[in-house]
Amino acid sequence: MNIRHDWEDPQVVGINKRPGRAQFVPFADAATAITHNPVNSPYVTNLNGRWQFSYFANPDLVLNDFHADELTDITWDEITVPGNWTLQGYDKPIYTNVQMPIPLDPPHVPQDDNPTGIYRRSFTVPENWHGRQIFICFEGVESAFYLMVNGRFMGYSQGSRLPAEFDLTDFVLPGENQLTVMVIRWSDGSYLEDQDHWWMAGIYRDVYLYAAPRVHIRDFFARPELDDALQDGNLQVHVDVEAFEKQSLHGYQVSMQVMDGNGRGLFPSPISKSITIADNHPTTANLRATIKNPAKWSAETPNLYTLLLSLLDPHDNILEVVSCRIGFRRVEIAGCELLINGRPVLIKGVNRHEHDDRHGKTISETSMIADIKLMKQFNINAVRNSHYPNHPRWYELCDEYGLYVIDEANIEAHAANNILCHEPSWTHAFVERGQRMVQRSKNHACIILWSLGNESGYGPNHDALAGWIRGLDPTRPLHYEGAISRSVGQDWWNGKRVTDIVCPMYPRVAEIVDYAQNLAADRPLIMCEYAHSMGNSTGNLREYWDAIRNNHGLQGGFIWDWVDQGLIKTSPDGRAYWAYGGDFGDEINDYNFCINGLIWPDRKPHPALYEYKKVLQPVRVEAADLAHGKISIHNEFDFVSMLGINGRYTLELNGQTIQSGDLPTLDIPPGGSLPVTLPITKPEMSSGAECYLTIRFTLRKATAWANAGHEIGWEQFLMPFSAPAKQKILPGQTSALSLTQTETAVAINGTDFYLSINKNSGLITEWVYRQTAVLQNGPTFNIWRAPIDNDGFKLDAQRPLMPLAAWLDAGFDRYQTKVNTLSVKQTDSGQIIAQIKATAGIPNQLPGITFDQTYMIYGDGRVKVEFDAQVRPNLPILPRFGVGLTLPAGFEQYEWYGRGPHENYIDRNFGAAVGRYHGTVDDQYIPYIMPQENGNKTDVRWLTLTNRNGVGLQVTGLPLLEATVSHFTTADLFQAHHTHKLTRRDETFLYLDKQQMGLGGASCGPPTLPDYVLAASSYQFGFELRPFINQ
Repeated sequence: MNIRHDWEDPQVVGINKRPGRAQFVPFADAATAITHNPVNSPYVTNLNGRWQFSYFANPDLVLNDFHADELTDITWDEITVPGNWTLQGYDKPIYTNVQMPIPLDPPHVPQDDNPTGIYRRSFTVPENWHGRQIFICFEGVESAFYLMVNGRFMGYSQGSRLPAEFDLTDFVLPGENQLTVMVIRWSDGSYLEDQDHWWMAGIYRDVYLYAAPRVHIRDFFARPELDDALQDGNLQVHVDVEAFEKQSLHGYQVSMQVMDGNGRGLFPSPISKSITIADNHPTTANLRATIKNPAKWSAETPNLYTLLLSLLDPHDNILEVVSCRIGFRRVEIAGCELLINGRPVLIKGVNRHEHDDRHGKTISETSMIADIKLMKQFNINAVRNSHYPNHPRWYELCDEYGLYVIDEANIEAHAANNILCHEPSWTHAFVERGQRMVQRSKNHACIILWSLGNESGYGPNHDALAGWIRGLDPTRPLHYEGAISRSVGQDWWNGKRVTDIVCPMYPRVAEIVDYAQNLAADRPLIMCEYAHSMGNSTGNLREYWDAIRNNHGLQGGFIWDWVDQGLIKTSPDGRAYWAYGGDFGDEINDYNFCINGLIWPDRKPHPALYEYKKVLQPVRVEAADLAHGKISIHNEFDFVSMLGINGRYTLELNGQTIQSGDLPTLDIPPGGSLPVTLPITKPEMSSGAECYLTIRFTLRKATAWANAGHEIGWEQFLMPFSAPAKQKILPGQTSALSLTQTETAVAINGTDFYLSINKNSGLITEWVYRQTAVLQNGPTFNIWRAPIDNDGFKLDAQRPLMPLAAWLDAGFDRYQTKVNTLSVKQTDSGQIIAQIKATAGIPNQLPGITFDQTYMIYGDGRVKVEFDAQVRPNLPILPRFGVGLTLPAGFEQYEWYGRGPHENYIDRNFGAAVGRYHGTVDDQYIPYIMPQENGNKTDVRWLTLTNRNGVGLQVTGLPLLEATVSHFTTADLFQAHHTHKLTRRDETFLYLDKQQMGLGGASCGPPTLPDYVLAASSYQFGFELRPFINQ
């Protein structure tokens, strides 16, 4: 039996597969249809659960037997549907970004190594389904499959992210029936699914049967639009009715009712349309209605109505009722603006892959809701379904909770970029994927843009798809980055046939500003990807959002991306960790490039998400006359007032609250402002004191996505209150010091303390205070940090155009300090000064840095440390400039006065308020999936590390510091490739810096901005150390 390889023919995307349609099921009556829950329909049977399963190395090993229904010699196991077999003990998941895991030879795929799974289960047709049409729906199968029913060939489908439906009516029997499905991992469709995520396999979304009357609603398109005044609603519903009868049918009716959120019908009686069905040809009923001033849908006001469509026979019997939720809103492009209901909404978005760390591409409703709530809580209002249509429940939830959605066609031919889009033999495959996306999801209010796919170049196949979508749905603009991508020879002024948005990837801030200021700009610019959030990253968001808010035509963007796509594994010693490309024996992989989310796989936020929340916040406060408490509050919501928001202010003196109070009622309309005078008074300012005003805004009442009291935004101001200068300690005000020198050390004794400086290293190697060691070693001059992913990839360290390669070439990770001279003297006032001249570099090579270091030891136990360094001009930019200190075990309690409470860096600290914070050293560790630099705090005035007996070491910046505390060294973090490879040390490692280089976004995007890098130059840096005991 010679059976053709349909999975290697791009013009065969389905055999006997039903045309695409909106996602709905039939109900028996309006009361159950209004629930929208298929469980309440007697005409739906879910086939999820345990199926029989057998695994083969390639389809040819079983193809003939499958089609001949001769599977008697197969050994059957069991497998869970929905689920990926690659996470259920068969085959392996593979992660690649651009490169294909198989040889690039479209449309051909490997003959011998093409994993194939045979699924089988039985089902019984309910008795009340007799006389109805019986259909089966597979909502998602990766990547191609054949279907047999009771031993007869039913059909074929490919396209992993959209439903495939088949009519089983003539194949099923009374009693028990058998389904057999052959799923093939690699097909020609795989070349269109090269989407920078895990390659999985299997039946990974729901499978169900449904039964419709022989005359039934096949599809409908609901268009709830607004009139030109944006006041009243115009509802148009096009209903396609299909009949499985051989004669013409008369007297049938389609009726429509719309229910509000309280279950009340908007029409006194349903609006009906009589239809005639001629000779088994589908017919369309067009229903229209005007709704006076409906509640509008937006991400801020997700007001939904329920559309009920009933099909009645000539005797007015209800044959079926179908339903969906609809929202009245208008989406349009006007000049350089994307308008939602007439307002130029800022798109505060993220890209989101469907990902579960245990179940791969099988996503639960619980997980979807968790994502949406978290997005809303962090002021995100938009999501791009990158890079394929999502589970159908996702759209219903986005409708309900309120998120703007770009729905993206399941097309990314990245490895064959700009090739297949020009091939006529692939036109049908391109167009069919876009068609079925639109057909399935067209009734969802949340979808504001259709995307033609991702990173596939630009060619006639895109033009064909764009033309089809515009013809069916003129209510939504189009999006496609490939048509303006410079990487395939286009530019931002091209592609108007296929994209109504200029939607670049990873542009520089200056580039988007230049576009906005060009008089020829005639489309809004919304970055489809920016701020690549791989590991410890997401720098300079403030610069992007300052540009967006200050330049007409810039309307936001979608961060790449939402969730780290790690998969859970367990180490041999039982430690759980998240794995990435290469951890499953997948030899072709792109290592940890799938670990680039704002949240971990368990949905806990990265510190970067707090920065994003801050730049996105919908309320802005401006200082008017701070000295007299005068501020102005601006409402940046698009559609709601601030009456639902409470405001509260606090005045802090050196991190301690001294005044606080509630703001007046915030009756501020969208886009409006309110002047407010706060009843604050200037406190008594001691020497060196500073005062901060912080205003916080919280929800007055609980919402569907957050509890009452949830904080939506805050603002902070340094108050213009003058304070006396710090007083210098005069001679005689501190205890006397004794100085002893040996050949190798300088020993200093004072009241309650002793310290020793090693003459060879220049380090304090012993410091005892009240019989307790407070310092084990340091401060060691240091320019090295454990590279973050934006510095370079540890598993591809020589990647060009990233700092890590240059740092390793320069040997920064191997720098050692050489003390040339060390001199000590005691001043007339009793202080001891140790002066060091030293260099830092690779041993036996020309030093990279020359520096002078000074210790000044005071009788009260303080040690002032100062550095004055000169970096050799031809060196690369520095990772950091600072020192490292090692404290003995036990110094676990950490307090600081600076920015916090979460990790922050110089280009990612806008979302970290100045304050006084405390925790443990362990608390400061940020477990990035690829271990790297973490836990830093900026603008630190002072910090303390204390043991359980109250003995501690205080560090004071001269004037400000960056500081990191950890139980891992930079070498530990650099050497480990997974979190379970790190071993916690007992000592506490304290890193003090003048500055670390910013985080930037160079793992896939622009380098760190010049203001946040440390160029080869001269640097001065100082701080003060003081032991203490809490009494």
